[in-house]
Amino acid sequence: MTIISVRKSALSVFAATVVLFSMSAFSFNPPTDPSPDPDPNPCQTDCGFTRGPNPSESYLEASSGPYSVQTIDVSRFASGFGGGTIHYPTGTTGEMGTIAIVPGFLAPESSIQWWGPRLASHGFVVITISTNSVFDQPGSRSSQLESALDYVITRSNSPTSAIFGMVDSSRVGAMGWSMGGGGALRLASGGRLSAAIPLAPWNTGSNSFNQIDTPTLIFACENDGTAPVGQHASPFYNRIPGTTAKAFFEINNGQHSCANGGGSNGGLLGKYGVSWMKLHIDKDNRYNQFLCGPNHAADSAISEYRGTCPY
Repeated sequence: MTIISVRKSALSVFAATVVLFSMSAFSFNPPTDPSPDPDPNPCQTDCGFTRGPNPSESYLEASSGPYSVQTIDVSRFASGFGGGTIHYPTGTTGEMGTIAIVPGFLAPESSIQWWGPRLASHGFVVITISTNSVFDQPGSRSSQLESALDYVITRSNSPTSAIFGMVDSSRVGAMGWSMGGGGALRLASGGRLSAAIPLAPWNTGSNSFNQIDTPTLIFACENDGTAPVGQHASPFYNRIPGTTAKAFFEINNGQHSCANGGGSNGGLLGKYGVSWMKLHIDKDNRYNQFLCGPNHAADSAISEYRGTCPY
């Protein structure tokens, strides 16, 4: 992998041009029966678990994807975490990847809930959760993310569940904000996840982030006063091995909640967040073009970009 780093300030812009390698050189073997959706322009080779139409920037920046989304309330007495909401797509068939998302210190589920329908509308089963205690630290939030993934998989195995048969237990992802982002990084250092997206992550003390081989996209907030980038997101990114698929997007002038969704950053977050999960959970190479190749720092909303393209 080629490590790319770009920094932009008020005085200067250092732009990086990344050569887009042939996708066939980094292909994935598709499953025997991924049950993709009917598509008038279906992917022909190296399609992974592809579903949905061929993506474009406007498609990814839109407020929702091609599928309608329904929800299931999860009791706060669920085992291992504090309850939450399952968001799942309708109008599509076959097994999908699942993603669990946890909030930060003192924060409710609603602080990260934007991501649930956004990702589900592109063909994932997503659970946004509350924590057992708003004071839980990153280690506990990591465990609760894992419990939430287990819960969704169990529901998918139940004939009485609305999501019966919808989840591929081998394709799972995790996201988290602040201390929840620290929790997502901790879980990524194990061997279970297919992809992780920490949002303005916060973590202190020793960690095993140098063991992460899970594809990891970090969204950082330039003016984060709670988890300053230079003390948290940036060193966390640097600690992840350069051999791992990883990317770092710092949002220009962003405060601590800049990557939680909605507002002026909604299109940017949707484009890169959905693309990251599609590429690494669905192994859908159609999304590589949005992650590798563009001059990301040319976007005024991005103050710094780093990455290890090609993925």
